[in-house]
Amino acid sequence: MNIVARQESDTRVIEATERLRALIEGGDYRPGDRLPPERDLIQDLGISRTILRKALDSLEREGAIWRHVGKGTFKSSRPSLLSDLSLLSRQVTPVKMVRARLAIEPAIAREAAINASVEAVTRLRLAGERAERARSWEEYEALDDRFHRTLAEATDNILLLALFERLNETRRSVAGTNVIRKSSKPPEGHSSFTEHRDVVAAIEARDPHAAFEAMRRHIGSVSARLFGEV
Repeated sequence: MNIVARQESDTRVIEATERLRALIEGGDYRPGDRLPPERDLIQDLGISRTILRKALDSLEREGAIWRHVGKGTFKSSRPSLLSDLSLLSRQVTPVKMVRARLAIEPAIAREAAINASVEAVTRLRLAGERAERARSWEEYEALDDRFHRTLAEATDNILLLALFERLNETRRSVAGTNVIRKSSKPPEGHSSFTEHRDVVAAIEARDPHAAFEAMRRHIGSVSARLFGEV
């Protein structure tokens, strides 16, 4: 398979994975519930069996589903490290939140540079590009969340993904009550765009040290812009 064909295939898998994720999250599925059989998913999503199975593989790696041969595919419950988000958010200051990010997210980027699949790198690059096209701060923040979560998924480590999710939930809660925007959307030269590209480039180059430093610089830049130096 040539490079162009491989990229097109990776893009189809990424799109199918996102559509499958939306189907699961938007459906009335509780942890432990069985999903529809493959033939139904193929018809509902309009994709091939090969693409579906790659999408299922991706969701299984991140812990969103689990499969049992002969029984089917089931929704799983994502790991939770701390149960009371509201209490946690009230106890965490912006400074402590940023320092927690500096302790964890650069290490996640380093692990992604070591372990990310070609598909995961493509998904990360596309997530960054989508964030740059955001038409409002609300849309950008959702797409920025997706970028950082995609990065955590790229580590292929369910525990790191669980750590990131709890950290990110807390970050959203803390930042939501402390950030005031002065424009309707990110400016064209928003510094996070370049910083995201630097992270992706380091991971694509399989350079753990560069990925660690790029993420450290990114979080430092964001914290300085929103909360001042920490």
